[in-house]
Amino acid sequence: MEFGLHESFPIYSGGLGILAGDILKEAKASGFPLVGVGILWRQGYTSQRIDDHGYPYDSYYEQRHDFLEDTGVAVNVRIRGRQVKCKVWKCTEFDHVPLYLLDANLPENDDRLITGQLYGWFAEERIAQEMILGIGGYRALKALKIPVDIYHFNDSHPVFAGTEIIRELMDEEGLGFDEAWKKAREKIVFTTHTPVKAGNEEHDHELLRYMGAYNGLTFGQMLRLGGEPFSMTVAGLRLAKKANAVAQLHGKTARRMWGDVSGAAEIIAITYGVFPGAWQDPNIAKAYARNDDLWAPHQQAKREMIAEVYRRNGVQLDEAVLTFGFARRAAPYKRGNLIFSKPEVIGKYLENGELQIILSGKAHPNDLTGKDIVAEMYRMSKRYPKSVVFLEDYDMKIGRLLTRGCDVWLNNPRRPQEASGTSGMKAAMNGVLNFSVLDGWWPEGCVHGVNGWQIGDGYEGKDQDKKDRDSLYKVLQSKVIPTYYQQREKWLQMMRASIDMSHQQFSTARMLKEYYDKLYR
Repeated sequence: MEFGLHESFPIYSGGLGILAGDILKEAKASGFPLVGVGILWRQGYTSQRIDDHGYPYDSYYEQRHDFLEDTGVAVNVRIRGRQVKCKVWKCTEFDHVPLYLLDANLPENDDRLITGQLYGWFAEERIAQEMILGIGGYRALKALKIPVDIYHFNDSHPVFAGTEIIRELMDEEGLGFDEAWKKAREKIVFTTHTPVKAGNEEHDHELLRYMGAYNGLTFGQMLRLGGEPFSMTVAGLRLAKKANAVAQLHGKTARRMWGDVSGAAEIIAITYGVFPGAWQDPNIAKAYARNDDLWAPHQQAKREMIAEVYRRNGVQLDEAVLTFGFARRAAPYKRGNLIFSKPEVIGKYLENGELQIILSGKAHPNDLTGKDIVAEMYRMSKRYPKSVVFLEDYDMKIGRLLTRGCDVWLNNPRRPQEASGTSGMKAAMNGVLNFSVLDGWWPEGCVHGVNGWQIGDGYEGKDQDKKDRDSLYKVLQSKVIPTYYQQREKWLQMMRASIDMSHQQFSTARMLKEYYDKLYR
C-alpha cells in the first residue's frame, strides 16, 4: 500500500512503507529479480503541522510526478458496479528495481479520488483502494508481461490479488474453487505485521459485496477465506503457502494470535533489516571500514542535525550535550511520554544541561488519540524549551538526520506490541546507541552495556508502564549519562559494537536472502 523511497515522493506513512522501499533498493543493489506494485497517491500522505494552539492538523497537496515513466498500460477494476480505469506508471528514480504504481486519477473515471490519499477516508474507500492494489495490481503485471513466480503480499492490503488468481483459475482453467485455491497458494507468500488483533483489518461481507470485492466468488467462498466479518489477515494466511512475522519475538506473538485459524499458512519469523545505502552516514561508513575513530564523523552528523533543528525551530542545541532521539508514528503503545512521566526525576537533567531530547512523530489523520500524543510531545518542547525539541511533519529526512546525529535512540513500546521497529536498526548502523525495551528486533541484538542498553527485563503485565519507567530512569542515571560524560573510550567501543551488530544481523541483504531461502523457494 505504501513505498518509502524518498521524502520528496510521500507515498508512504511510516516504517512499513520505508521498509518496502529499502527492499526495492536492496534488490537493485544485489541484482534480485523483483518488482514492486503499489498505488500512485496523487496527494500522498498527510502533511501534519502544529497549529497556534499546539495541536496537529492535516493538509494535502498535489505531488510532482514528472519523474515517472508512462508504461502505456492501463487496467480496469469494477468497483461499485462501475469500471474504474487505472493507468500504470513506472518509477526507478531512487536507485531501485522497478516500482509499478496504479493511478485512478483519470478524466474518464467518476471516482478519480480513490487513489488520492494514502490511508485517507474510511472503510468503503479503503476497500476500493485495496481492490485497485490487489486486483488491479495483478492485472497490471499480466498486461506488462512480467512473468511472476511468487506474489509477496506485504501486510494484508493486497489479498484481493489472491482472490483474483483463484477467479482466473476457475474461469480460464475450469478448476473448482478448492482446486483453484490450492493452486493459487503455491504462488503466494504473506507478511503479517500488526501484533494486536484489534489492529488487523476486517470488513462486513455486505460492504464487500456492494463494492464488488467478491470479484466473481460467492459469499460461501469468501467466508471460507476470511471468516465473518471478513478478516484481511486471516484471508492472507489462508491464501499463502507460507507466512512470516518480522522479528523472532513477533513470530511467537503472531503464532499465538493466529494459531487457531484453520487452514492458515505456517508463520515463520524473518527479522527485518534496513538498507545501509539509504541510512548509514557515508562518513561513518568510511571511518568504520578503515577502523578509524568514529567520534569525528559522529559529531559532524550531530552538527548537521543541530543546524537543521535550528533552521526549523530556532532552538540552538549544544553538540557537547548527550542527545536522545525519539521519532515514531504516534501510537499509544509506543509511549512517547514515558520518559517525561516523572518530571521530578527527568526534569533536573533537562534543566541542568545534561540531556537534550529531539522528538518527532505523525498521527494517522483520523486518529484523535494519536494526535493527542503529538500534542503532548509538542507540550514537552514548550515545558523544556532549551533542551526538548519537537520537529513537526515527521518524514524520511527527519528520520535520516536523527538516526545519524543523535547519541542515543530511545524506544519504549509496551512489549510485545512492537512488531519490529526498524528505526533503531538505522540508528545502530550509525553508532547511535539503542536504549530500548526488549521488544521487536532489540531482544535479538541487545548486549546490555556492550552495544546499547535494555529497559526492563521483558516483563508483560498490568504494571508494565511503572516497571519500565523505573528501569528507564535507573539505567539512564547509572549507565547512560556516566558513560557518555566520563567514559568516552567505552562509548566509542559501544558505537563500533553497535555497527558490528547492525551489519551482521540487521541488513536488507540478510533479510532478502532469508526471504528467498525460507519463503520463496
